[in-house]
Amino acid sequence: MKFTTYPNLLGLSIVFLLMSMSVSAQKTYTISGYVQDAASGEKLIGANVFDPKSDKGTSTNTYGFYSLTLPKDSVYLAVSYIGFQTKYFKFFLDKDVTMNFELSEGQELEILEIVGEETKRIEETTQMGQMTIPVQQIKSLPALLGETDVLKALQLLPGVQSGGEGTSGLYVRGGSPDQNLILLDGVPVYNASHLFGFFSVFNADAIKNVTLTKGGFPARYGGRLSSVLEINMKEGNMKEFHGEGSIGTIFSKLTLEGPIIKDRTSFIVSARRTYIDVLAAPIVKQGFASEGIDGDLDLYFYDLNAKVNHRLTEKDRLFLSFYLGDDVFGLNTTETYDDYSAKAGAGIDWGNVTGAIRWNRAWNSKLFSNTTLTYSDYKLTNRFGFEEIDQSVTPIDTTSAGFKYQSGIRDYAAKTDFEYVPNPNHYIRFGAGIIHHTFSPGAAEFNLKEDVFSFDTIVGNDNVQTYELSLYVEDDWDITPNFKANIGLHASGFAVDGKTYYSLQPRLGMRYLLPKDFALKGSFATMTQYLHLLSNEGVGLPTDLWVPTTKNIIPEQSWQASLGIAKTFSKGIEFSIEGYYKDMKNLVSYKEGASFLDGIFGGNDANWEDRITQGVGRSYGLELFLQKKTGKTTGWIGYTLSYTDRQFDEINGGKRYSFKYDRRHDISIVLAHEFSEKWSASAVWVYGTGNAITLPVSKHQPYYYSNGENYNLEAFQQYWGVAERASDKNAYRMGDYHRLDISVEYKKERMIFNDRVKWESTWAFGAYNTYSRANPFFVN
Repeated sequence: MKFTTYPNLLGLSIVFLLMSMSVSAQKTYTISGYVQDAASGEKLIGANVFDPKSDKGTSTNTYGFYSLTLPKDSVYLAVSYIGFQTKYFKFFLDKDVTMNFELSEGQELEILEIVGEETKRIEETTQMGQMTIPVQQIKSLPALLGETDVLKALQLLPGVQSGGEGTSGLYVRGGSPDQNLILLDGVPVYNASHLFGFFSVFNADAIKNVTLTKGGFPARYGGRLSSVLEINMKEGNMKEFHGEGSIGTIFSKLTLEGPIIKDRTSFIVSARRTYIDVLAAPIVKQGFASEGIDGDLDLYFYDLNAKVNHRLTEKDRLFLSFYLGDDVFGLNTTETYDDYSAKAGAGIDWGNVTGAIRWNRAWNSKLFSNTTLTYSDYKLTNRFGFEEIDQSVTPIDTTSAGFKYQSGIRDYAAKTDFEYVPNPNHYIRFGAGIIHHTFSPGAAEFNLKEDVFSFDTIVGNDNVQTYELSLYVEDDWDITPNFKANIGLHASGFAVDGKTYYSLQPRLGMRYLLPKDFALKGSFATMTQYLHLLSNEGVGLPTDLWVPTTKNIIPEQSWQASLGIAKTFSKGIEFSIEGYYKDMKNLVSYKEGASFLDGIFGGNDANWEDRITQGVGRSYGLELFLQKKTGKTTGWIGYTLSYTDRQFDEINGGKRYSFKYDRRHDISIVLAHEFSEKWSASAVWVYGTGNAITLPVSKHQPYYYSNGENYNLEAFQQYWGVAERASDKNAYRMGDYHRLDISVEYKKERMIFNDRVKWESTWAFGAYNTYSRANPFFVN
């Protein structure tokens, strides 16, 4: 099967890419190297290297590497990064040179006001719909139950919505959770939630950088329709050993990092675990004891991040990273009466394991590569079992039964990416990748044993093996001083059960600099997605199933266009306003009345492909963002006006309906202020239009034939209920949502162990929903 390739754009893209290979006839030389934190040796992502004389500059990539080609002349470089002091370097450039820069953290100096006009600003880039929040800013925000959460911070950005009160799900520009490509050190994470969605799997203490791209996708991204969330772990302190830990209301965490070989090899290990089960145990036991039952609760999660960073040579670096996380939720009971005893247990367990080996190399001053081997495994298990023993009879009567339902997805992948910078006017990226997916759409195991009779069977779908391929090339091209474009092409293929799908996806981003440094930006991107998540629109239990494109289920596709204006004002305040339109087709949803339970208990729709339908969707709106990243006072104001709907032939009578998370208005105001080195405070206020819901609009008494006899209608209704007719799907709205969160922190530093170790303690006090707004959670 072949998809639309937009031939005119494709041909134009190829012409531009061929033209980009030309180099300037003027004699030029290249400065290249790394920018890193002077205190820890951590590479800085997105640091600016700028030459005001030639008005040329660049930014470091994901690994802190930069390359800047300039004419033979005197050079005055300004090297800067948010939250760090800017450094300046003056020299005469008459040959290719390697220069590594180290920046120190500190308060911004007045001279930075000058540099702020020289370093790369929002209006200089072609990229639209991409947002980066400094991790320190994320950690300063008020937190639910005291735990900083990356995904909850992203929910405060325009165009991003949560799945419900307190949950960490992401719905980006009308998309579903499976349409977000979440990468942890380049490895896909298929379930990013702990504790039924109230926390994410990402430990902020182990994270270095967070970037969300929700539109204007460059060609290097693919495989999802709505967003790409890149989360990079810290590499570990190359200079000295450090530790960080915290004790919260429901969990504790600890992070250790330091050099294995100073300035050559480093490590970082970060772990956390909840103890809700320990705190709740006495309450649970007391509740069961009142009924004469011995019961206990399993309710906890844990995760572990680990990474090793080794410098093989001045040009080669090796990284090994690992993540392990699990959630356990279960209830166990025991009843004993004389010679009779009964045990029962039920629960849901789910978790991720990811690993990556990465090698990157600076081949020369203009060419950089990164090669990655990755592993990702997500599993979900639903379980139930009981055992009854009656010792009053001979032989002893024993009955037991068990049920287990498992699903998941496992990936092995390899990818190589190249970055080539022939001159300051071109930044070329190209690469290729392959993923071997193993899908387990769901298998149920039943067993029953009673006296001499036993029964044991497994029903469900067999594993599905698939391969996903990708190729891409893109060029960020400075065509004129005022006009820039990012032109690229992403090609992908998907092989399953002897069937192969292909897709060519052109990408285009443009920026034109208007008078007074306002930038007009536009973008167009097509995307194809081969993986689908079967999800019920209810409370976020982890019963969702990852399934592949098959012979019967075709890939999801979208195209998105956006247009906006951006500008950086004084004191580093960034402003952007952006309108977008996204069209989606071949979306996947359960048919009305179907769920994952159908696959467990069989029937005519035991196969998951028979329980779903495909349709179309669209989302369009306007987003406004005003942000200040530096100084004692930081924060942002975000506003979203959006419209999102879906249409399936077998849902809602084939009529269009509002998506559950269609939210007309969404406002976020985030403010953080540092009063002194010891005291700081932050506040978040959010407002959103209520979620769309389906309500009953009438009810009637089912026909009852009494054969002339009297009957109690009230008793009949209590037993049988009444029949209800629902409204059109999602035709009504919950009440509007709003709340205020606040936080105050006190930090204190002191020296311990004979003044050899610096100890910093932080006390955090916060309130979630400060004015106690009774926001709707669900409607019954």
